[in-house]
Amino acid sequence: MHADIHLALHTDRAAELRHEAWEFRLPRTLLRTRIGWTMVEVGLRLARSGPTTPYARPFRTA
Repeated sequence: MHADIHLALHTDRAAELRHEAWEFRLPRTLLRTRIGWTMVEVGLRLARSGPTTPYARPFRTA
């Protein structure tokens, strides 16, 4: 019987914590969009820059 009470208390507290966390959540979509476009911009800059040393060879697979 004590395990049932412990489980009920744990379940109630977990629900309270989830509710509190939901109130303070950050807008993820805006952050993801900004990070995604920043990564695209960095990738394009790296692709345009070309080799940095005279001995650099293009990357080959297999």
